[in-house]
Order: sequence, then C-alpha cells, then structure tokens
Amino acid sequence: MGKSKEPEKPSSAWQGTYGDMITLMLCFFVMLYNPSETDVSQLQQMAAAMQQEVTTPADTPAAVAGNGGGIAGLGNSVSALPSLERGMFLGPTRRKAVSLFAPDVHTNRITITSDERGLVITLVADSFFEEGSAELNINDTRDTLLRLASFFDSEEMHDRRFRIEGHTDSTPVPDDSVFPSNWELSAARAANVLHYLADFGVDENQFSIAGYADTRPQFDNSTEEQRAYNRRVDIIILDEGHF
Repeated sequence: MGKSKEPEKPSSAWQGTYGDMITLMLCFFVMLYNPSETDVSQLQQMAAAMQQEVTTPADTPAAVAGNGGGIAGLGNSVSALPSLERGMFLGPTRRKAVSLFAPDVHTNRITITSDERGLVITLVADSFFEEGSAELNINDTRDTLLRLASFFDSEEMHDRRFRIEGHTDSTPVPDDSVFPSNWELSAARAANVLHYLADFGVDENQFSIAGYADTRPQFDNSTEEQRAYNRRVDIIILDEGHF
C-alpha cells in the first residue's frame, strides 16, 4: 500500500494583498485627517484625565468614590470634565473660523489659536494699522472686517461674549504722537476695531475691549520680526469662565 500524500501547505499569497489593503486604508485616513481641526484644549483635558486614571490605583478610596476605577471610571472622568462643553463648542467654531478666514490666514493677516480664555482670532496689526496709528487701513481690510462681522453676528454666536484686546511692542510712541503711551494706543486700536465691526452689524453689547500695551508679548521684542508679532489685536470668543 503506497504512502498517503501529505496535504499541501496553505498558500500565504493572500497576506501580501491584505497588507496592501491595510496600507491603502491607512493612507486614506491620514489624508482625511486635518490637524487644524483638532481641539487642542479638549485633547489636553482628556490626556490629563487618562493620566490621573493611570496613576490612581483602582482600589483606593479616591478611585472608588470618584468614578469606580478601571476603564469604566475613565469614561466617567472624561464625561465629567468641566471643559467638555467648551470643547464641543470650540471644535465646530474653530473649523468654521479656519474655513471662513482661510484667505486671511493664507496672507498672514489673521491667525487662529485657542487657550484657556477661548478661541483667539489674532489680527496682525501691521496689516490693519500704520505704525504708531490707531486708524484702520479700511480700504485694504474691509473684506476681512466684513467676514469678521458676519462670523460674530452668526446665529451660533448670539449667546457668546467677546473681548477685543490691543497689544503693542516695547517701542515707545514717538514724541509727536497723539497718544501719551502705548497703553492709549493699544486701547484705541481695540476700540476702533469694535467700531467698524459694529458698523458692519455686530452687537456691541456682546463685546468688551482692553489695552495691554507691551505687557503681554508673544515674543521678547529682541528683533523686528518678533516686535511685529507682538503688535496685534486679539479678538477672543470667551469661555464662560472668563465672561
């Protein structure tokens, strides 16, 4: 009686096709991902909650009393974050702002960031004002101001509060300036931005203004480029804790 033939080993050729498919799917989702739409503040809060959960033993009184410990407790920690509602608001609002002000971001007239105060739309002062002046270059910036007014007058903004903050670099105002110091200059720039936005339809009662002179620089004023970034007007969609 002849020996029985051993069954052939199954082919592994499918693994190459499967690997190619997974790689293509990964590339597809990477292309869909847009870092500008990421809500950094919300991610930071979630990371903090996760870190707290990892470092707190599940059987300690704090873990048991607070959220029950374990993976289930992690969900409760994230859901209970006081900033969760803020993050849910800032995400769509930031995406809308990035889309609406894309031409201004592209030409470096505007930057869009977020911090503990809320969503910050920064007007690069040199694009809106002459050096040492609080008069807006309205002919060059009218379209940008109209977009800003439309954004702040939109339906989802009707229950929000905004603050316009003027900032200068550390260079003193000229001796012949109409402003005694950078304090008055920064406040006047903030006020003039509000006046034009009001002329274009926003509700002034939702706004407040402030002038900070050179007391809150983004950079150390050691170069002309750094001083240019410090000369700015910030329009902030305030978080409820900063009304």
